[in-house]
Formats: sequence, C-alpha cells, structure tokens
Amino acid sequence: MYRRRFACGLLVLFIGTISGCSESGESKGAATTRSGPLKATCTTGMIGDAVERVGGEHVKVTTLMGPGVDPHLYKATAGDNARLSEADIVFYNGLMLEGKMTDIFVALARRKPVVPVTASIDRSRLLEPPAFAGHYDPHVWFDVSMWQKVVETISTELATHDPAHADAYRTSSAAYLQELQQLHDWSTSRSRELPPEKRVLITSHDAYNYFGRAYGFEVIGVQGISTEEQATAKSIIDLSEIIIKRKVKAIFTESSVSPKAIRAVIEGCRHKGWEVVEGGSLFSDAMDARGKPAGTYLGMVRHNVNTIVDALK
Repeated sequence: MYRRRFACGLLVLFIGTISGCSESGESKGAATTRSGPLKATCTTGMIGDAVERVGGEHVKVTTLMGPGVDPHLYKATAGDNARLSEADIVFYNGLMLEGKMTDIFVALARRKPVVPVTASIDRSRLLEPPAFAGHYDPHVWFDVSMWQKVVETISTELATHDPAHADAYRTSSAAYLQELQQLHDWSTSRSRELPPEKRVLITSHDAYNYFGRAYGFEVIGVQGISTEEQATAKSIIDLSEIIIKRKVKAIFTESSVSPKAIRAVIEGCRHKGWEVVEGGSLFSDAMDARGKPAGTYLGMVRHNVNTIVDALK
C-alpha cells in the first residue's frame, strides 16, 4: 500500500511539473519563436524513425524507448520529464500501447501539440479481437500499408506546426512513402514463397495480427496482447498440440519479451516427440539499436520477414 501511494505521488508530481511549465508558455499548437530545428519527442523507435525520415534536418528527434524496451510496461522516468517538457511537439502511438503514460499525455496536451500517430487510421482497418477487452490492437506497424498512413499523419502535423518547412516535409514524406510501398510489395512477395499451410506464425505475445492479415499468416501468441500477461500451463500444452498437429517447423522469440514461454513450448513439443526449433528473434515492440541493420523501420521489417520465411521453409 505504501509503495502504491508513493508511486501515485510521483505521478502527480510529474504531471504537475509538466503542467506547471505551461503557466507562462504558449497555448497548445500556437506558433512559437525558436531558433534551430523543431524539437520532437517520440515514444517508440518506430515513430522516432518515421519523424526523422520526414523531418530531416529541420527536426531534432528524441526517442524515449530504446532497443528491447516494452512500451506496454514503460513508465516515464525523471529524465523523460525534461525531454517531454522541452519538446515543441510530441508523437506517440496511441491505441493504449503506452498505457502507463496516458495521464502524462493528457497533461502535456494542455500546452503543446501531442499527436497519437494512429488517430487518422480508418477505424474499419483496426483489429479488435475479443481477447483485447474492447480495445483496438495497437501494433499497426506490422502492416506496412497501415504505417504509410502514420507517416502521412506525421508529415501533416510537422507541416502544420512548422509551416516554414512544410514543402520539405511533403517532399521527404513522398519519397519515404514510395520506399514503404516497395517494402510492402516485397514483404507480400517474400511471404508467398511459403505455401499457405506453412504460414503459421507462433510468437511470444499476441502482436502480429496485422502482419498476419497483410501477408497471409495464421498468427498465434503464447501470451496475450499485453506482455504483462503470463502464459499458463494450459496454453503451453494447447499450443504444443497445435504445433505437432500442424507440423510447424519453427516458432519465434521477440526482442522485447522474455523467451521463457516460447522455450517452454519447445520443451513441451520435445516431450511429445516433435522437434520444433527456435526460428530466431523478431523485433516486435522495439527496433534494434541505431546503426544496426534492424535499427530502422525498413530494416526491422526486412529482418522479421526474412527470419520468418527462412525458418518456416
């Protein structure tokens, strides 16, 4: 109980500090006088990468969540206070991905543009599986065609809040959208190298539903949508039986989720006489470190598709 009260007190202090900074500041979305690039703070690496591609030299991007960080569980740190307060604009995923930061976004939005990049996606394209308890699946970046809509939103917001460089944002956005279309087409073609019966994707948590819909995979997660959920003994046994029945060759861990449940499934299959291998680690809620092949959105998608197709062949 004491820990809970202490944590709540810290959250109130954090929000109060952010809100207090606005008392003599500009109103939300108002033009400000500044020198140098527009300062954008982003939650996930995928969003930060998109803002960098669209913004170029005119935007200085700060990303809160690095490699291996789980946005479902992420709590803002003391250092994030300064990063968020100093930003001219904030971009986050929305759809409850960063669920533990909701109150902070509400407080920030009173004094500056705070943009959920998924807000303009047509709700008819969003998945709402029964297991998600009335919430949309937030993992839209796994369908490259949906991520294109996110990039369009980022371009529009940057142009709106930094009109002096609006033409540059539109030009870079158009070029990046063309790259994304090529990536989507390649992902579709690469996935079709597998016959339909082999397109069974089993991962640590229930994050790849958009990927499955876009590229023709049946997707099964050992855990639920949130990585806070734990795999049960029954779910491991049930999944082992599916793998054996479908003769699945490989299942996959994720970079931001413990591999414990996946390895328990592999062991369960082995006890029943079926050898299923660990096909590799996929990037799900976070990209790899900057400078590495999967340290960009384009590279992350290529890594995932190649890892999945090569392991299941």
